[in-house]
Amino acid sequence: MSFGYNILGFGSGAAGAAPYNVQFLVVAGGASGGNQHAGGGGAGGYRIIASKAHEVIPCTAYPITVGAGGPAMPAPPAPASPERGFTGGTSVFDTITSAGGGGGGGAGSGPFSGGDGGSGGGGAADPAGPPKTAGGAGNTPDTSPTPTGAQGFGGGFGGQGPGQPAVGGGGGGASAVGEDKPTGPTTGGVGGAGRASSISGSCVTRGGGGGGEGPVTGGGGGAGGGGQGSKPSQGAGGGAAGDANTGGGGGGANPPGGGKAGGSGVVIIRRLTASSSTTSGTDSTCGCDTIHLFTSPGCFTA
Repeated sequence: MSFGYNILGFGSGAAGAAPYNVQFLVVAGGASGGNQHAGGGGAGGYRIIASKAHEVIPCTAYPITVGAGGPAMPAPPAPASPERGFTGGTSVFDTITSAGGGGGGGAGSGPFSGGDGGSGGGGAADPAGPPKTAGGAGNTPDTSPTPTGAQGFGGGFGGQGPGQPAVGGGGGGASAVGEDKPTGPTTGGVGGAGRASSISGSCVTRGGGGGGEGPVTGGGGGAGGGGQGSKPSQGAGGGAAGDANTGGGGGGANPPGGGKAGGSGVVIIRRLTASSSTTSGTDSTCGCDTIHLFTSPGCFTA
């Protein structure tokens, strides 16, 4: 199966050279967590094909974009600062685009709901508002009709029950939704889990959602680089950013801290070594295959 195409203007391939197929993993940047009773950031979109089924043309240059993580939020009450976390950057290889994660929701000036994205951000809790606030939608835009399947899952509800503290929901991950916190227990929502792959030569899990803020304990980051949510007593140093090159979402925060940054994405291309002599990105070998790893923008020459 092939769903790639030749990009005109970047070369038409070597004369007589036959196309060959590659495997890829394209992970976008994770979002930052929100501020104030905040949800965790959603993981960056995660798109993979598990076999060599994407056609490339020899000597054709394919630009690579690697999405940055959503930047850390200013600690409130920063003037005119948003309360929802920042969306992660997109990652691109050929026809494949993975969307950045959706920011974690925040109370105060809002928006309280988590942002939509590759995976959705967790919802915040509004002490003066409804008992629960929705997380953002994952798999936005919808990639499920393609061979890569859905790129991520939604964030969890944030909220509080009668007489209970406000708690943020977990950010969505590449393989699971973020944890709901609609009744406001004292622990923040856990980020949704990421997905494991051995495309890089060893089994690595990426695309974990960020944990939501909790009044007693911050929610844990989802497996695959998601950052821990904070609690108020930790101050500005509480919580954790998403891990670099995993697309993990950042942890949600409450004053005096700010929502933590999302982790940057990654693009990995794997081919049969015999298919080409190209060197692109950071090269390594695994058995009969060569692996091209990109942690920053570049170009894959087939």
